[in-house]
Amino acid sequence: MLVNVKFYKILIIFILLSVNLSANEKDQIVTQLNNLNSLEFTFDQVVNDKTEKGSCLLEFPGKLKCDYFDDKKKELIINKKRLAITQKKYNKTYYYPISKSPFLNILYKDKLLEIVKSGKLKLSDQVIKLIYIDENEMTVYFDRKTLDLKGWQIIDQYNNNINFSLNIVAKNDVFKKGTFKIPEMN
Repeated sequence: MLVNVKFYKILIIFILLSVNLSANEKDQIVTQLNNLNSLEFTFDQVVNDKTEKGSCLLEFPGKLKCDYFDDKKKELIINKKRLAITQKKYNKTYYYPISKSPFLNILYKDKLLEIVKSGKLKLSDQVIKLIYIDENEMTVYFDRKTLDLKGWQIIDQYNNNINFSLNIVAKNDVFKKGTFKIPEMN
């Protein structure tokens, strides 16, 4: 009987420490995000087993510019409410509303903070994984040591499975005016 009591005490202490560590890591991520105004990063994006690579500039709130390293010289620009994808090789631009885009969860700091605060936390040696369920399930990854955003996994409105991993190049740079300008309609 005494052994069982000791075991349960140790188990309860371990559970309490785990919950406290999880809350502490979430708080640290929140603090880091609150101090973040912009990011420059490279990425690998896998959509339904097709891999694309490129580099992006992200400025809170709601601005993103990505250049893809592909033969079409694709460029994606989001400026708050609109998304434009330009294939420079063909001089064609396609416009989309941003309202249903999964990018909204990353482009707006308040939404990203909500994911961190209310997401279910899973820890590994290298990654902090936050699983957030809203209209769709989204998993956001942070580096365990630096607490930097490392990527996300979602299923978009077209049922595409999207895995997006990133490597941060710079934080809090100021981008020149016009960087996130949506191209004029052709």
